[in-house]
Amino acid sequence: MRVLVCVKRVPAPGAKINITADGQAVDTAYLAFTTSPHEECAVEAAVQLVEAHGGESTVLTLGPAAAEEQLRYAASVGVTGCVLLPIDVADWDPQRTAAALTEAIRTIEATDGTFDLVLFGNESADSGNFQIGVRVAHALGRPMVNGVKGIEIDGDSVRARREAEAGVEVYVLPMPAVLGVKEGINLPRYPTMKGRLNAKKVAVRQLTASGEPGGQQMVTLLQAAEQVSETVILGRGADAASAVVDLMEELGLSK
Repeated sequence: MRVLVCVKRVPAPGAKINITADGQAVDTAYLAFTTSPHEECAVEAAVQLVEAHGGESTVLTLGPAAAEEQLRYAASVGVTGCVLLPIDVADWDPQRTAAALTEAIRTIEATDGTFDLVLFGNESADSGNFQIGVRVAHALGRPMVNGVKGIEIDGDSVRARREAEAGVEVYVLPMPAVLGVKEGINLPRYPTMKGRLNAKKVAVRQLTASGEPGGQQMVTLLQAAEQVSETVILGRGADAASAVVDLMEELGLSK
């Protein structure tokens, strides 16, 4: 089978995020970058599917030239093909991104054959807008399920499982299909030294990123106020007893 995974280069989770002075972008001067966690799981799912059923897997991203790092990381854990849609900015709006990815998928499929599955992360770790995969699936005219926590291949169909308030929902989709993978579907493997060395040799195919700007436009990025917590030492040993009693009375715990 043929599996495509679309990933995105994002700031490493847990890093301190600063906003540029104009409020239009993230200041990346001191940031490390990685692949969105949901998409790391999508990459692992693609590798596992190919290991189980044979075939090949490809990873695709739209982003700056530096996003080649994320493609090679995917190659280091078992993905066999890499495609980059280079742009001269960090990101495009969702509509334009989806249009560019759709056109790239059509171009690849025209020469290499149709992908049985196209996998996305449930949402990206930075913007979290949940819409790229849905837009691409709609443009390609293929069935799509988001929030997927289980994937099983059954002949020409794929069984997608996702969690719901009432339990588990199971969808059976004819392939080719599109799935939005949610973190927790698997535990992504770490690349081996051999995998890292092989990834350096993988050819990264570049396609022209084409797509008209969409109707969504950045106004400003608002940074949430930092949550500051302070630790107060009431005292040490017996000297702290009176302070502890006073605090318990203040909290209404002395009765």
